[in-house]
Amino acid sequence: MKVAVMGAGAVGCFYGGMLARAGHEVTLIGRQNHVASIRRDGLRLESLSFDEFIEITACTDASGVVSADAILLCVKSPDTEAAVLAMKQYLSESAVIVTLQNGVDNAERVRALVEREVLAAVVYVGSEMGGPGHVRHHGRGELIIEPGTSSERLARILNDAGISTSVSANVRGALWEKLVLNCAYNAISALVQLPFGDLCQRGGTAVNRAMRDIVAECIAVASADGVNISRDVDETVARIMATIPAGQYSSTAHDVATHRPSEIDHLNGHIVGRGVALGIATPVNHLLMMMVRVLDNQRADQRSTKAASADGVLI
Repeated sequence: MKVAVMGAGAVGCFYGGMLARAGHEVTLIGRQNHVASIRRDGLRLESLSFDEFIEITACTDASGVVSADAILLCVKSPDTEAAVLAMKQYLSESAVIVTLQNGVDNAERVRALVEREVLAAVVYVGSEMGGPGHVRHHGRGELIIEPGTSSERLARILNDAGISTSVSANVRGALWEKLVLNCAYNAISALVQLPFGDLCQRGGTAVNRAMRDIVAECIAVASADGVNISRDVDETVARIMATIPAGQYSSTAHDVATHRPSEIDHLNGHIVGRGVALGIATPVNHLLMMMVRVLDNQRADQRSTKAASADGVLI
């Protein structure tokens, strides 16, 4: 299968690397520094069981999706529309787009822009970029894909490549389960800049109570929105505590640390927005959203100042 990965960060490089390792023709579309390293040395995929350099095509332009049978959309949720519009003219008529992103509405946003098969997927993987062209896989890697014309074939290909993949009619519920996990952990991790194990150790029972309040709001909104997920707050919190690796930083923490815009509006912000629409109070999620937005805006101001200085406007 010919596969393009639009947004080759830690998630995209892991799945693209695994597919290329299994013999599929894969093109990674990502940032210049990663692309230059991959073109020179190959993609370094460091996992718990192997550490290899994988020969793989890489480029910085959306034209890399040309003639791809499947496109794995791995850009940040705020960049979904821009990424789809950039690659729209290059899509083959039979291409299927699979959304491997945080948030619960990316597939619908893609369908509004292109007339192609679009499959929502839920991603559970611990990975990070160890440097240009170097992805570290810390564990897991499962995918859950919604039913569609291409779903069973894709699942077989992914499973054969060592990526545990299933097809589920309740992908909406699974996406919301992942959203609840992200809401409970990402913003807190970003604000204190600690991995999960250290956060629990230093925060003690207060962390558990905070997560319980966040989860309770998320479940109330999901229930009002007709989403099929667990309604047991304690059970959900326990599952979250057991799911997150002890040394794992959240993606939002990484965004804040590297001065990149976060996905907070598509995580806790989505809960707040749906809560307003459905008449459900979400004060804890609202507070977390506001605090991360402040950090986002602060980083944006710093980026603007640096850019202006480089242009000679400020000294």
